[in-house]
Amino acid sequence: MLKVGLTGGIGSGKSAVANRLTALGAVLIDSDRIAREVVAPGSEGLAEVVAAFSERVLDAHGALDRAALGTLIFGDEAARRRLEGITHPRVRARAAELAAAAPSDAVVVNDVPLLAEVGLAPTYHLVVVVQTAVATRLARLDRDRGMDRAEAERRIAAQADDARRQAVADVLLTNDGTLDELHAAVDALWRDRLLPFERNVRERRAVRPERVVLTEPDPTWPQQYARLAARIRHAAGADLRVDHIGSTAVPGLAAKDVIDVQLTVSSLAEADGPLAGRLADAGFPRLPGDWWDNPRPAGSAYWEKRLHGSADPARPVNLHLRVADSPGWRYALLMRDHLRADPAQRAAYLQVKRELAAAAPDSATYGTLKDPWFDEEYLRAEEWAAQTGWRP
Repeated sequence: MLKVGLTGGIGSGKSAVANRLTALGAVLIDSDRIAREVVAPGSEGLAEVVAAFSERVLDAHGALDRAALGTLIFGDEAARRRLEGITHPRVRARAAELAAAAPSDAVVVNDVPLLAEVGLAPTYHLVVVVQTAVATRLARLDRDRGMDRAEAERRIAAQADDARRQAVADVLLTNDGTLDELHAAVDALWRDRLLPFERNVRERRAVRPERVVLTEPDPTWPQQYARLAARIRHAAGADLRVDHIGSTAVPGLAAKDVIDVQLTVSSLAEADGPLAGRLADAGFPRLPGDWWDNPRPAGSAYWEKRLHGSADPARPVNLHLRVADSPGWRYALLMRDHLRADPAQRAAYLQVKRELAAAAPDSATYGTLKDPWFDEEYLRAEEWAAQTGWRP
C-alpha cells in the first residue's frame, strides 16, 4: 500500500483535502479522532492521564476536559511531553492497526496535524502539506469555528511554522483560493501521482526516464535529497551512511532532474539481503539485472554495485548501494567534492553534458559517451585529493 502523510496548520483546509481524498478512494486515518479515542471514558489512556495530572482534567461526567488539560500543559514543556508520552504511543499503535486492515492496494492517508513537529515524515512514502496564508486561516477560524482572534493566533503560534512544514513537504498544496480550485489540485495529485505511485510500490517498479533532459540548477535539490535520505535511513533500519552524489549534489550545475543517492553497505551480500526488500517497501525498488561502474583508470575489473530507483512518478532517483571504501564508493564522493571545489572543471563538465545531451538524448548512450571525460577527471580529482588531503 502507499502511505501518505497529510498535515497543515489549524485553519489551513487540511480537512477539506482529507475529505476529497476519501471521496476519491483513499483510506483515511484521522490522528485527531484516534487521539480522542485513546483517552475516551473508561480507557487505559484516560486513567494514565488522570494519574499524571489529577482529576482536575475530568469534567462532571468523567470525560476528559480538554480545556482544563490544555490550561495545565500550555507553556509547560515537561507537562506537554508527559502527556505525549501517554497518548502518542497509543495513537501510533491504533493507526498501525487501521493501516494493516486496509486493502493491499490502498492509498492510506494519515491525517496528522503535528506530523512535522514529531518527526514522522520519514515513515511515509509521501508527505502532503496544505499551506494557507495566516490572514486567511484567521478569517476561517473566526467564520467556521467562532474562534476569537487572540485564541486563533495563540493556536497558530503553538504549531510548526510554514518553513518547518515546507521542509518535510513532498507536495505543497496552496489553499488560498476557492474550494473548487483546491479540489482540482487534489484530483490531479490523486490521478497523476498517488495512484501510479501506489501501483509502482506494489509491483516494485522504478521510474526510469528514457531521455536525457538537462534542467537548470534547482535550489531545492538538497532539500529533496534530505527527505529521500531520511526515508532511506528509516527503511534501512541501521546506522548506514547516506550521501547526496552526482550532478544534483553540485551547486550551480545543470543536470538531469534525477537525485543520485549513495547508500554505504558493508558488503554486496548485505545489499542482497533483507535490506533490498525494506528499501522496496519504502518506495525504492531494486532495478533488475547486473549493475557496475566503469573502473578508473580503465582496464581493471568493473566496480560492482546494486542499483535501486524510485517508485514515485514525480521524483526519479538513482540509489546506488556501494561497499564502504570500495573504488566506486570513493570515486562517487571524490568527483562530487572536486567539482564543488573547482569552478573551471565544473564549467567544463557542464559543457560536455550539454553537447552530449544534444547529440545523444537517450540515457544509455549519454552515460557511455561521458566516459572519456570521466577518465581524465579521475586523474585531476586524484591530484586534487593528494594536494588537499581530501578524505571521503
